Amino acid sequence: MSQTTLNLVAISIFLVTFSTLAGPLFNLSPTIPAIATFTLLGLATVDSFGLQGKGGAVVSDLFAWTSRQNRDRILHHEAGHFLVAHFLDIPVTGYTLSAWEALKQKQPGLGGVTFADDELASNLQQGTLKAQLLDRYCTIWMAGITAENLVYNDAHGGADDLNKLKKVLTPIGFSAAAQAQKQRSSAISAKTILTENWKAYEALVQAMQQRVSVDECRIIIARNPPPLN
Repeated sequence: MSQTTLNLVAISIFLVTFSTLAGPLFNLSPTIPAIATFTLLGLATVDSFGLQGKGGAVVSDLFAWTSRQNRDRILHHEAGHFLVAHFLDIPVTGYTLSAWEALKQKQPGLGGVTFADDELASNLQQGTLKAQLLDRYCTIWMAGITAENLVYNDAHGGADDLNKLKKVLTPIGFSAAAQAQKQRSSAISAKTILTENWKAYEALVQAMQQRVSVDECRIIIARNPPPLN
């Protein structure tokens, strides 16, 4: 059960308790909180068993997208992943900027940039993960956080990215300290790629905001090469 689904259940319990204690004071009909509670519990059930936790995320997205800054942060975050993956020769297969878009496109997860990661999956399955491939993916995973830091001087997103790093690094023997060092070095690598190709990054942000295709995004990146030294 997702955290958002658990939140829906918690709100339902609160409504029941509140209506019991405060209902008589405000002449509140017990029907109103009962309907609200039933609706929330219904959403939680559908979300947990029918939508694999995405339904709650979609509801959260609706609130998050009322803020222009939240929308811009998500856009800049995902553009960071896209640009760095492009320059590290990891093919981007698609992108979404919200859980709702991911649900409509039948993509796993809650939205973001998707990659052709068959080689990574095969390496992990065989237990023969190459250091160079690991470095490339770690840099890509840290690119969203790094892009946010470059644009806003802090990062609000990235929990899922850090979790991906942990899931890959822990089984191959990275200690907590080694994982933290890998995060830092990967962030530095991502920052180098982003700053050296900042013109392309800004053009990519504009393109993704307009939801242009992945192929068009690649063309836009190619049309904005880094300045000559």
